[in-house]
Amino acid sequence: MTDWALDTPQWLWGLPLTLLPLWRLPLRPAPWSWLALLPADAASRAVDLSLRLAGAGALLALLLGSAGLHRRAYTVERTGHGAHLVLLLDRSRSMDDSFAGRTPAGGEESKSAAAERLLSGFVSSGRNDLIGVAAFSTSPLFVLPLTDNKAAVLAAVHAMKLPGLAQTHVSKGLAMALSYFGDGPSAGSRIVLLVSDGAAEVDPDSELQLRRWFKEKGIRLYWIFLRTAGSHGIFETPDNPEDDNAQARPERHLHLFFASLGIPYRAYEAEDADALKHAIADIDREEQRPLRYVERVPRRDLQAVCYLAAALALAWLIAAKGMEMSR
Repeated sequence: MTDWALDTPQWLWGLPLTLLPLWRLPLRPAPWSWLALLPADAASRAVDLSLRLAGAGALLALLLGSAGLHRRAYTVERTGHGAHLVLLLDRSRSMDDSFAGRTPAGGEESKSAAAERLLSGFVSSGRNDLIGVAAFSTSPLFVLPLTDNKAAVLAAVHAMKLPGLAQTHVSKGLAMALSYFGDGPSAGSRIVLLVSDGAAEVDPDSELQLRRWFKEKGIRLYWIFLRTAGSHGIFETPDNPEDDNAQARPERHLHLFFASLGIPYRAYEAEDADALKHAIADIDREEQRPLRYVERVPRRDLQAVCYLAAALALAWLIAAKGMEMSR
């Protein structure tokens, strides 16, 4: 199938009109008695030919422009280094607080703003990732499917600066993120990057389902835990064993659940924007595997090119008409 197409090919019935300038130009003839004795004038013949071609070209360009000449959208298989990556972003209300656990004041930056700024730099790097974006609070939020369109991904990441919603139901968000990946084999790494400042208890049914999906889809999991100052860390073991449960320490037990999945998993604990920056840089270095991906090149309309070509050809014809000499 050819890449070129027309929206209204009926205009091509006018193609015979392009032959008219080759037969006769709309210029006044200047009769002379006899020119056979004069030498051949190559410059004049070149000008005459250029005018005829300009007339034919102007008509052809106008017809193609009116017919809606365009290049169809097509796909190109490319190779690079990166991964199939889903950014799973916490949009709970606590993400609007600073790392100190209060409303940002003065030069402070909220956790969501810091994550948005640093993830934007990660997306804008020279990687060839296919990136999707999902979010969660009380319910999961489908934001953007896996795509190589970095402008769309950046727009989705920038939305993190909008006010958060309610609670942190991470199990629903994980189920949403895993749904981005098909069941077939992948040419590159499959990664879920979870960015959250909290967690909630995972119910037994969701736990069984997540275990199965993580194994079946071959997912690599990274968790950047944005720790609020004074809160419990995910690596801390409580002094009192009675406090070591999912209700009292949901973040720690979510970390233990992830570690028990039997998949490649790594957790980062970020207590400020610099720690978050180092965690993202670490992931950027680790996930640089060869990747085959298909890039979709959008349709390209060529009507403006056709009309520009017609305008240039007509300008030459008008200039020649203006230089006609009266006998």
